[in-house]
Amino acid sequence: MTVTSPGRRFLFVVPPLVGHVNPTVGVAAELTARGHQVAWAGLPEVVQRLVGPGATVHRCAGPVIGEGGAERPPEVRGPGALKFLWEDFLVPLAEAMAPDVARAIEEFRPDVVVADQQTVAGPLVAERLGVRWATSATTSAEFTGALDGMPKIDAWLDGLLAGVRDRIGDPRGTADPRFSPDLVLAFTTEELAGRPVRAADHIRYVGPSIAGRPDEPDFPWQWLDPARPAVLVTLGTANTDAGARFLAAAREAVRTRADRFQTVIVDPAGTLGPVAEESDKNLLTVPRIPQLRLLERVAAVVCHAGHNTVCEALWHGVPLVVAPIRDDQPVVAAQVVAAGAGVRVRFGRVRAAALGEAVDAVLHEPGHRAAAERVGASFRAAGGARAAAAHLERLATTHPTTTPEGER
Repeated sequence: MTVTSPGRRFLFVVPPLVGHVNPTVGVAAELTARGHQVAWAGLPEVVQRLVGPGATVHRCAGPVIGEGGAERPPEVRGPGALKFLWEDFLVPLAEAMAPDVARAIEEFRPDVVVADQQTVAGPLVAERLGVRWATSATTSAEFTGALDGMPKIDAWLDGLLAGVRDRIGDPRGTADPRFSPDLVLAFTTEELAGRPVRAADHIRYVGPSIAGRPDEPDFPWQWLDPARPAVLVTLGTANTDAGARFLAAAREAVRTRADRFQTVIVDPAGTLGPVAEESDKNLLTVPRIPQLRLLERVAAVVCHAGHNTVCEALWHGVPLVVAPIRDDQPVVAAQVVAAGAGVRVRFGRVRAAALGEAVDAVLHEPGHRAAAERVGASFRAAGGARAAAAHLERLATTHPTTTPEGER
């Protein structure tokens, strides 16, 4: 598609987290196809692996979760997990990224900064330099009332963000860096997330941004029996520290049902032991999968209720068993259950028998699949990457960039 107005420049500011970069990949590709220029501010080792080696990536410093001081103890849950996430990872990340984000803006001169909702260096620096910014919300938890009923936590987080603004942004600014006052792109729909209770006037539900991934691993496709249903068990890319017990229970549950379906278990840390040279005909354990392509072939997914995994499964009309661990996952799990598209189990306490019964339910009770297909249809109708690109295009055209302070 070709735009009628001159090409614009979009700078994506992202954290070193796969799940936060993936939804923006398709949007960036669509903007490029429309004749615009795209660049990234983030960690090249993460970004280029996901978007391809030809991408322009402005290196940003900062911690990587799971390494050094940003390593989160697996037992941390609830408010403690939120406190860790912000104090030990997201705030240090913002402060470390800020000088590099400013340099990227000055060098690339974007019309719009597209900042991940939790990468607050993007909006705070953009605001300080007079550049329009949009929010990329890879989860809906922040604007669907997740902190309702917890005013102390909400106030604590507001104070924390105000302090970060004082250090790296414009102290006179008033916008919440998690919610652009112009545009919040939500990669979901109301059919799953419900109506927003915060920043509702600025949120645009565009559905998941589904795009090909250049770093997909090999997979033994011949192992799948097209005559039998298959189940995928995955805890995503950031939960290997907490998943050993759950994966073991899942393996036990599916082994007792080997006569009913095949199962693929994703075990990136090898917690289930060495992988056999020749996999069992009913159970395959692998460290990585080509998830989007595999979702086309499975009948159910067991996961941690990570937003990307949930939305990608529902995009394909696949019902879920969700076992939330922490962060936004309990909120997303509640959305799945409320939509009728899956069953929730307790991550830390579920036994193999109960987990097996939950898998049976989503496989054999037709209401779950019907609900998953209904949500998936809403995702496709929302437009995905094309709709997101159109909103960003409109923002860039309607609100021209203000010249950065350093060049006034």
